[in-house]
Amino acid sequence: MSDDRGRCIVLWDRDCGFCAWMLAWVLRWDRDRRLRPASIQGPDGDRWLAAMPPERRLASWHLVDEDGEVSSGGRALPAVFRRLPGGAPLAALAALRPPATDAAYDWVAAHRSLLGRPIPAAAKERARTVIGERSD
Repeated sequence: MSDDRGRCIVLWDRDCGFCAWMLAWVLRWDRDRRLRPASIQGPDGDRWLAAMPPERRLASWHLVDEDGEVSSGGRALPAVFRRLPGGAPLAALAALRPPATDAAYDWVAAHRSLLGRPIPAAAKERARTVIGERSD
């Protein structure tokens, strides 16, 4: 099990402002607190991603579900959406064509620095506060 309270772990790149901003949106949506954020660069990242080459770890986010299964990038989206209130339709859409979901996720991940530029620094800091409040 990924967490002793039955929550899933979302592993994210703590050095990425765009990643923080996006994760904070997901966490705000997660009113039931079914997701726990943890840094890829921290102990949870080391534990759950030990078998993954270091360059792949930071290439995307990762979800560790209640059974300890790890999914990454676009493949994690359906599982995340299923855990969010009202997220079932988005989960179904993301699961409909996994290669397309992966391609869309990979494009965003490859351009996250560019996508993060217009996000104000204050918004990124607020996002990090949201994540910090939800981290154990």
